[in-house]
Amino acid sequence: MTSRTLVLLRHAKADRPDGIGDLERPLTERGHADAAAAGAWLAHHGYAPDLVICSPARRTRQTWHGVAVAMAEASTDASSPTVRYEAALYAEGHHALLATVKAVPADTSTVLLVGHNPDISLLSAMLDPDGANDSDGMRTSGLAVHRFDGDWASLGAGGAPATDTHTARG
Repeated sequence: MTSRTLVLLRHAKADRPDGIGDLERPLTERGHADAAAAGAWLAHHGYAPDLVICSPARRTRQTWHGVAVAMAEASTDASSPTVRYEAALYAEGHHALLATVKAVPADTSTVLLVGHNPDISLLSAMLDPDGANDSDGMRTSGLAVHRFDGDWASLGAGGAPATDTHTARG
């Protein structure tokens, strides 16, 4: 059996400027710092993704950029993951997130999913219903690491216990 790692990351703290639609909301200064802190934590703990699946929203793209820069600075490994921006990660529900993960190529061992609440928290709770999920869900820049043995296509409810969590604060 192949061991798989799914890292769920809620986007960093975003601003709500007047006249800017939800899809284009940018990160705050703290959000940029928190994204970098999340990337440093991921690198320090050896959670380098093979594949990143990110919502197309500006705040998630900026979160991924901050994570990527911090991971690159903390690592001597010159490889970079494949990055896909998927509309299903923006407000289509946690079942759409699970369907996206189930479609991950079989040769991928570690996936980083960058998304939004409540969906990212609901997916984490679905994968590990007995885990220590906060009743308010994951905080901004919150990370949940889920591990399981098997194929991505077979992943389902209760199928991937959370083995690590972290909330980045810059």
